[in-house]
Amino acid sequence: MATSPVKEFLVTYFMPTKCYEELFVNFHLHVPCLKFVLKKIAGIWILLDTFLVQLLQLLKILWRGSAEGLSLFSVLLQLYAFSCPVVYAVTNSFPLFAWSERLLTLAQTAVIIFLILHYHGDTLTGALFLLAYSGLMFLLGSYATTAVVSVMQSSSLPTLIASKILQIRANYSNGHTGQLSSLSVFLSCAGSLGLAFVSLQEEGGSLATLSYILSACLSCVLLAQVLCYESSNKKKSD
Repeated sequence: MATSPVKEFLVTYFMPTKCYEELFVNFHLHVPCLKFVLKKIAGIWILLDTFLVQLLQLLKILWRGSAEGLSLFSVLLQLYAFSCPVVYAVTNSFPLFAWSERLLTLAQTAVIIFLILHYHGDTLTGALFLLAYSGLMFLLGSYATTAVVSVMQSSSLPTLIASKILQIRANYSNGHTGQLSSLSVFLSCAGSLGLAFVSLQEEGGSLATLSYILSACLSCVLLAQVLCYESSNKKKSD
C-alpha cells in the first residue's frame, strides 16, 4: 500500500510512525507525542531565527536605504550577545560547522551597525568600528582566558534581553518602528518562544528558563509594536 505524501512528510520531519498513528489514525492526543512534535516545531523556529532574522533586517535596511528607528545601542548589545557563543566556540576549538551559523549572524549584525552609522552620516566611524571589532574578536578568540569566556557566555542572554528593552523603548519614544523588519521580529518572536518551550521541557523552572520566557515576552511586545504602529500608519495614510 502506497504511503500518503502527508504521512511521509510528517514522519520524516516531525514525528515517528508510532506518533503519527496515535495522533492521525487513532485520533488520540498522546501527550508524549504532542511534546515531541512541539519540540520539533520549536527547533525549526529556532533555526529560522538563527539563520534569517538578521539577514531579513539587513536586506530591509539596504532596500529602503535607511536605518531609521533602529536603536544603535540595541544592535550593539545584540552584537555582543552573538559574539559570546562564537568566542566560546573558538576558544574551545569546536569545528567550524558546529558554529558557522553563529558566525554568519555575527557578521550580519556587524554590517547592520555599520549601515546604521552610514545612514546617519558616520561612514568613517562605521568603518573604524568594523576594524576595531574584528581586531577585538581576533584577540578574544586567541587570548581570552577561561574566566573571561565563562563570563561572556553567561552574560549573553541577559544582554540580548537588554537589547530588546532598548528597542522597545526606542519604538515607544519614536512613535513608530521605522525600518524594523516585521518578518525579522516575527521570526525572532517565534524563535524565542521555541527556546522558552524547549528550556521549560528540559530544565523546568530554572533561572535560564525564566530568562528565556522573559526574552520571549519582550519579543512578543516588539511584535505587538510592529503590528500596532503599522496599522496606525495605514489608517493615517487612508
